[in-house]
Amino acid sequence: MTPRESILELQKRMGQSIIGQEAVIERLLLALLCGGNVLLEGLPGLAKTRAVKSLAKNLECDYRRIQFTPDLLPADVTGSEIYYDKGGQGEFVFQPGPVFGNLILADEINRAPAKVQSSLLEAMEEHHVTVAGKTHKLPELFMVLATQNPIEQEGTYPLPEAQRDRFLIHVMVRYSSDEDERKIMQLVRSEDGSGGSSGTPPAVIPQQAVFDARKEIHAVAVAESVEKYMVAIIAATRRPEGFGKDLARWITVGASPRGTLALDRMSRALAWFRGKDHVTPDDVRAVALDCLRHRVLLSYEAQADAKSADDVLSQLIKQVAVA
Repeated sequence: MTPRESILELQKRMGQSIIGQEAVIERLLLALLCGGNVLLEGLPGLAKTRAVKSLAKNLECDYRRIQFTPDLLPADVTGSEIYYDKGGQGEFVFQPGPVFGNLILADEINRAPAKVQSSLLEAMEEHHVTVAGKTHKLPELFMVLATQNPIEQEGTYPLPEAQRDRFLIHVMVRYSSDEDERKIMQLVRSEDGSGGSSGTPPAVIPQQAVFDARKEIHAVAVAESVEKYMVAIIAATRRPEGFGKDLARWITVGASPRGTLALDRMSRALAWFRGKDHVTPDDVRAVALDCLRHRVLLSYEAQADAKSADDVLSQLIKQVAVA
């Protein structure tokens, strides 16, 4: 299979076990192709963890799950040096933590304190971990997928804006339709009846398919006018006063340069995913909310007016013209 056929096959397999969340599946695959990290947010029971596990099940990878809790320590994530005594000759040996895998599920990341959350920062940004003055490289295929719930915030530790900025995209997982809900019920019923087994599973998609796809995505063309359009969207979040008094009141801090890079990477991946060799403004708009909703800081006035980041960004993007 070609790299694109392999990724589409991966999408198909995930869709068989995740009902009604096609957009979430697509965003996970796009982030995988971009080599970025994902923040998944949604109410309990909306298949956030199941989607990540389905991706790991069908892809050749080392999957690790970390349950974030208030008593978790940074060493529980990164690993630590352990003293071994061999015949009177003692030495410290590094014991890798669960972060040394390919797909890392940071489940309920906002339930651990800041020092534990920050233990992921170096891994997410630099793809290596430093313990006791020694740097340890992470695998070439490395991706952090963090989940958090928008409710039950008592006793949680909200992610700082600077840390949220490290995530390539912020995906909102929403309720499925009523018909999809019925299909979910039927799917789980069939899994329970078969004991979770349905014969020999197909061969997993090799990691090389992801690496080959990334090379093809790198060759996707971006016209100068589309580049200017991406920059114009980011600039609008920083200078919203040019797009109306309401937007100027609602936005306190605009998107960082990582927002521009996220738009570029995600729009190229989406264009490739759809079988195109160039990026269009429609591709940029399709990924804009996922790339920017966690990078824009809203004011108290926006909250008072019941405006979410998606509301504000959607209104802003509509007014930004293509160069």
